[in-house]
Amino acid sequence: MKIIEEKISQISSEIIEKSGFFVVDLVFRGTESKRVIEIFVDGETNLSADHCAKISREIISEIERLKLIEAPFRLDVSSPGVERPLKFLKQFHKHVNRNFEITYRQALEEKKFIGRLLSIQDNYLNFLINNKDEITLSFDDIIQAKVLISFS
Repeated sequence: MKIIEEKISQISSEIIEKSGFFVVDLVFRGTESKRVIEIFVDGETNLSADHCAKISREIISEIERLKLIEAPFRLDVSSPGVERPLKFLKQFHKHVNRNFEITYRQALEEKKFIGRLLSIQDNYLNFLINNKDEITLSFDDIIQAKVLISFS
C-alpha cells in the first residue's frame, strides 16, 4: 500500500500546485476496504469550498483513471483550519498582523510567547509582544506556531 500512497501523494501535489495551492498534510486512514484520504491544502490566498471541490474531483478522477484504489474510498480536501499549527514559512504571509502563540528554540531552551506578526523578511519573522517589545526569529527556530482567533 505504501507505493500506492506515494503515488496518490505525488498526483495530489501536482494537481494542487497547478491550482495555485500547496499540500500541508496528507493522511491515509481506514482499512483496505474503506480507505479515507484527508488532504489539507493551503496557499497565499484563501482556499474556498469551490477550490476544494474542484481539487477533489480532479484527484478522484486521476485515482480512478489509474485504478490506484479498487475498493470504495472517501477523499476529504480542506484547509488545515486554525487549530492546526502552521508548518511552512509560506503559510505565514497571509497572516501578517494576526496574533500567534509561538513556541521557539533559543539556545537549548524552549520558550513561548503570544505576539502579533509584523513582517517577514527572507527566513525571518518579526513579532510584536505586549504591544511594545519586538522579537525576530528565524523560521528554523520556531517549534510551533498557532494563529490565534480574535473575536473583537
